[in-house]
Amino acid sequence: MTAKTPKSGQSLERALDPIASALKKAAKRLSTSPEPAAAAAPGKPGLLVSPLAVPFPQIAPVGGVEIAIGRAGYYKHERDDVLIMRFAEGTSCAGVFTRHAIGSAPVDWCKKQLEASEGEDVRALVVNAGCANAFTGKPGADAARRVASAVAKRLDIRQRDVMLASTGVIGVVLDDAKLTVRLPELEADLDGGQRTWADAAQAIMTTDTFPKGASAVAEIDGVPVHIAGITKGSGMIAPDMATMLAFIATDATIAPAALQTLVSLYTRTTFNGVTVDGDTSTNDTCLLFATGAAGAPKISRAGDRRLADFRDKLEQVMLDLALQLVRDGEGASKFVKITVSGARSPASARKIAKTVAESPLVKTAFAGEDANWGRIVMAVGRADEPVSRERLAIRFGPLVAAVDGAVSPSYDEEAMSAYMKNAELEVSVDVGVGRSTATVWTCDLTKRYIEINGDYRS
Repeated sequence: MTAKTPKSGQSLERALDPIASALKKAAKRLSTSPEPAAAAAPGKPGLLVSPLAVPFPQIAPVGGVEIAIGRAGYYKHERDDVLIMRFAEGTSCAGVFTRHAIGSAPVDWCKKQLEASEGEDVRALVVNAGCANAFTGKPGADAARRVASAVAKRLDIRQRDVMLASTGVIGVVLDDAKLTVRLPELEADLDGGQRTWADAAQAIMTTDTFPKGASAVAEIDGVPVHIAGITKGSGMIAPDMATMLAFIATDATIAPAALQTLVSLYTRTTFNGVTVDGDTSTNDTCLLFATGAAGAPKISRAGDRRLADFRDKLEQVMLDLALQLVRDGEGASKFVKITVSGARSPASARKIAKTVAESPLVKTAFAGEDANWGRIVMAVGRADEPVSRERLAIRFGPLVAAVDGAVSPSYDEEAMSAYMKNAELEVSVDVGVGRSTATVWTCDLTKRYIEINGDYRS
């Protein structure tokens, strides 16, 4: 993040005063608030569970999916850090990946293999936490290939049918031997069939303070099919397809091309609609698998009318997962929904909403429980999108802060202050130049974010 350039004659310290003041207020408020029910997060010692956390849901097994977890030792402390999923023969796969200019070795691997296989018959997924294996050049690529090769041999499948994902510190080559030496144990764990989606979600956490999962049941031509997914991410979250990984599986029978259309379409309205800190990751990955184990008719087109319920439920699962990322934003104490309407185009509305959501001044105002609508005006104006100053309107929940380009006649500072004490907030902005709308979900920016990231590698 960069500070706004001070005006002539204004010192840098003075320009940063609003941020410092808001952070102090947030720190004081958090220090006097009751501790979360769960004292420590399972991902990393010393982290408190987010006050916005939601319980992990009951997720039924998905036919054609087997799960194993284990410890390769990528962390100094005792915790599981490897996940393997084995899929039934004939499983389709599709994915969306980071557009970051420096993608990781696992991202490169998945994109290459999916292109070669066209998403047909993907049989395994291997995920490690604790090392991103990004910005590691040929050594990192070789390590990724060796993992895929070892897993393929162990499970008696083709190397190209193994998908990979990593999360953790950037710039460190994956020590693949730590993982591959554990393969006999992991295979035994797969065969045991006792692992759950909750186990899988916990194994891939980094600075996450709670495991994240979602599920739904849909019907395809009268046949019930299951959808389940997990995700991880807490900081470096502004997916552009956080460190963000998401893995979703269904027992429906859907062709890879249709699967790709669906995951690409719904990523735009879910994972690409959330932001914690505005930083995209080298490793952002969302993979969708369809095992065909439910026995539903095979669907070859994403627009097939028989897929209507499935499409709705898939988007529902993906949005649920995406919103949990925001609820676990590093240091977050406020969950914020920002809706922009009256924009010239959907893209314009989304850009304005993201600019507001990612503004440090706006986010620290949320942390300080300050309904500083002037900061909203600032962020809207610097988005460099068409807006009407004379028609601009801003609401905090049901309360009108500004209307027709000026402070609302009904503005009530006391009511605004009371509203800002809520853990969940809604901000609505009408820019008055069109009919398009977009929504972005974000969180506040607190002192804890700085502490967590200042200590990230220690």
